Amino acid sequence: MTLNRAKPVYFMKQLPHFFTLLNLFFGCVALICILQNGITIMYLNDGTQYVDIPEKIWLAPLFMGLAALADFIDGFLARWLKAGSTLGRELDSLADLVSFGVAPGMILYQFLRMSYMRQADGTDVSMLLLLPAMILPCAAAFRLAVFNLDQSQSLSFRGIPVPAVGLMVASFPLIYWTKNSNWVINLLLNKWVLYILILLLGFVMVSRFRVMSMKFSKGTSGQNLPRIILFLIALASIFIFQWLAVPVIFLFYIVLSLIFKNRIV
Repeated sequence: MTLNRAKPVYFMKQLPHFFTLLNLFFGCVALICILQNGITIMYLNDGTQYVDIPEKIWLAPLFMGLAALADFIDGFLARWLKAGSTLGRELDSLADLVSFGVAPGMILYQFLRMSYMRQADGTDVSMLLLLPAMILPCAAAFRLAVFNLDQSQSLSFRGIPVPAVGLMVASFPLIYWTKNSNWVINLLLNKWVLYILILLLGFVMVSRFRVMSMKFSKGTSGQNLPRIILFLIALASIFIFQWLAVPVIFLFYIVLSLIFKNRIV
C-alpha cells in the first residue's frame, strides 16, 4: 500500500523535468527554423540589392518564447512540489544553453550573413567573419556554469541571466519582419553594430555586477521599487514600440539594476 502511494508522488516530482525537457525541445525546433533555407537575394528595378531573411527564421522567436514559458513552469513546479534537485538544476542549465544560448547565437550568425550579403561580394563571405556570433553561446555556457556553483543568486543575479539575453536577441527577427523603418533595418543589418552587440552581450552575461531578478522581495517596498519601475516602463514600451520594446526593456533592465544596485538583495 505504501509503495502504491509512493508512485504518484515520484511521478509528480518528475513533472518539472518534463517541462525542462520541453524547454530543450522548443529550443531545438527554434534552431531548425533558424537554419532553414538560406538568404534570399533579389534585385529591384532600380538595380539595388534587396536581402530577405531566411524563410522560417521569424518562427524561431515563437518557439523560444514557448521555451521560456516551459522554463518558467518547470521552476514554478519545482518550488511548488518542493522537487528542487541538483539534477533539475543541471538539466535546466543544459536546456537554457540550447534555447537561450545556441539559438540566439545562430540568429546573430544569420543576421551577420544578411549584413554581408548586402555587399557586392557578400556571397563569398568567409565563415571566419561570421563565427564571432558563437561568442554568445560560449558566454552563456560560462554564465550557466557559474550560476550552478553560486547558491546565493535568488532575488538578484551576478551578470545578466542567459534567458534575458536570449529573448532579447529573439526579438530581432520579429523587429526586422514587422518594422518598416529604414533606420531600424539598417541598424540590424550593420555588421559593426552586430559585432559590438555580440561582445557587449557576452560581457554582460559573464560579468559579476549585480542585477535584479523579477521575483518580488518580501522586504521593504524600496527593494521592489526598481521592479515596479521596470514593469511600468515595459507596459509603456510595448504600447509605443511593439516588438522594438524588447531591446528597450532589456536596456532599462540593466540601467535600473545599476542605479538601484544598493537596493537589490
